[in-house]
Amino acid sequence: MPTPGAVKVWNHFVSIGFLLLTGLFAHQQIGVAGLNGTSGSITIWVPPLSTRGRWVVDANGNRFKLKSGNWHGGSGTYEGSGDINDDSKHHASENAHTMPLGLQYSHVNDIIDAFESYGLNSIRLQFSNEMIHDMSVIQDAWVAANPQFKGLTPLQVYDAIVAALTARGFAVILNNHTNKSRWCCGVNDGNERWNESQTDDVWQADWLFMVNRYKNNPRVVGADLYNEVRRDLLNDPNWGSADSHDWYRAAQRAAERIHSEANPNLLIIIEGINWYGLPVDGFDHGRPTLEPVGTLSHTLLVSNKLVYSAHFYAYTGPKHSGATGIGETSDLRYRDYSKNDLYDVIRREAGYVALDPDAHYTAPVWNSEFGCVNAGVADVDKNWMINHVNYLIQNDIDFAIWPLVGYLQNGAGNGWALYNWDTALNKASGLYDGGDWRADLWRSLVNSGRTGSIQQPTARYKMVNMDHDIDGVQSLIQRGRGDWDSGATKAMCPDGFRILGLSRSSRRGLCTDATFGDLWTTDKSTTTVWQENHVDTDWASGYTKYQCPVDQYVVGYAMRGAKVSTVLCAKASRALGKSSGVTVWFDQGDNQRELVGGDYASGDWKGSCARDEYVAGVAFTTRIASSGNPAAILCRK
Repeated sequence: MPTPGAVKVWNHFVSIGFLLLTGLFAHQQIGVAGLNGTSGSITIWVPPLSTRGRWVVDANGNRFKLKSGNWHGGSGTYEGSGDINDDSKHHASENAHTMPLGLQYSHVNDIIDAFESYGLNSIRLQFSNEMIHDMSVIQDAWVAANPQFKGLTPLQVYDAIVAALTARGFAVILNNHTNKSRWCCGVNDGNERWNESQTDDVWQADWLFMVNRYKNNPRVVGADLYNEVRRDLLNDPNWGSADSHDWYRAAQRAAERIHSEANPNLLIIIEGINWYGLPVDGFDHGRPTLEPVGTLSHTLLVSNKLVYSAHFYAYTGPKHSGATGIGETSDLRYRDYSKNDLYDVIRREAGYVALDPDAHYTAPVWNSEFGCVNAGVADVDKNWMINHVNYLIQNDIDFAIWPLVGYLQNGAGNGWALYNWDTALNKASGLYDGGDWRADLWRSLVNSGRTGSIQQPTARYKMVNMDHDIDGVQSLIQRGRGDWDSGATKAMCPDGFRILGLSRSSRRGLCTDATFGDLWTTDKSTTTVWQENHVDTDWASGYTKYQCPVDQYVVGYAMRGAKVSTVLCAKASRALGKSSGVTVWFDQGDNQRELVGGDYASGDWKGSCARDEYVAGVAFTTRIASSGNPAAILCRK
């Protein structure tokens, strides 16, 4: 996360039995007294969570808006120099001892009472990879207000916090915040990328470990894969280059392993790229956040589990790292924008993913970090906070405030948290105890948003691709069967979807369930086609045509280099129409019978059927000067 308070130079640039008894998860209305005597309650919800278009929903299809907060500490608060046991060497002198902050002073139940009084229903709970491997026993003084945690490791304390939160009805989202147990997010701290201080294999294995650890707790609902991916001293992260710095591919692989090897019920939360380039005027640099998603989105094996996330703070900007001094540029910070211009920027960088309907990238957007100090705030920062929260309200965006817990001394200190322990006065103070200008704004935010039943979208669209000769088989069923075209590169739609369109050269495809829903027969049978024996009419004269058998439709395809190798056809659960075939050529330009799904192959020619049609075949040629690229598709209904 951006460093709240004084922004550092180059900041941003650069088991205890788990206590998870079935009775803890009974679906019930839970109420507590707030710190000021008001009551809060967590609305009844039934896990697991999934997505419907831009919305997160529970198992009954009811909206579950992520009204979240960040309970930090498990990822580390140490700033990287000096004695790690010296509180002053930790961010804002708030030494969490690599556990959720506040356990030294406040009982866990009191902290959770506060969370509930604030109207929260979910907690983003940070951990570091280093923390989960730390087998050292914590010191008693570190959990003085929670003696039940004495003798535990940091991970076992994390277990207990997960159990306590979920027993009270909160949804918990596991957040891999850092590699090392250090305060985030600067340059050269070892936490810039998911694989900065470890290998991809170790990172994925740690995720499988954590997912399996809480697999039997249905209120652990999400895996927030990594926080604020950014440049290190020498290397930029990227979105789709297929190298060791490719965040798009790393997130895709981790998500696939989580769903196929551990828990298919989890939401997968993918944050955009937080920073690239050198923060020097005249050099290319910026915070693209979710902008790349519009042309290259993720398609998961479990297609209704994807959530994208983004962070916004007043002192950062679309091209501003948040730094002061070295690393500071002349670019605008978010607080420098007018309200209308700010709204345009947020929409461009993140909001469009949720607000654009019926696109391959349409998904819930979770503003998983934002915040502002509780007192002594500059007018420019206060105005930004008001405008930003109003954007979240007007566009019904899911959110998570940063942070929930903090320390004060005689009322002074960091000031970002909603719940504070004053170490000098030896008492807690909360958002609604008076004197916090954010209280009314927060009430407006947590009480906003659509509720009730969310209907399944009438059409969903997903991208599949073979970028960089990497298979894009997004079917859990087909992955369990093995390779239908050994040696070729393959792409296949998620289960329940069908191919609607193909690109000419980029080897991308558009999948949908529009009009027909899930057509696949109950036995999930498929046919691999590599010759013309099923062609019933010459719909692409002079071209090789791979056509599905009667009552089958294209769900996948394979390529050898640029040449079509095979198509994979799924057997339909009912008879399919075949008398109204239309040949759609796209060998000389775009030819889309309906402009749906968004630009799934930017810069390439594309052909697609209408929403009420299915792809029955693919045509290509290898004659002189041709390399076998897809040239036409047969659309039928």
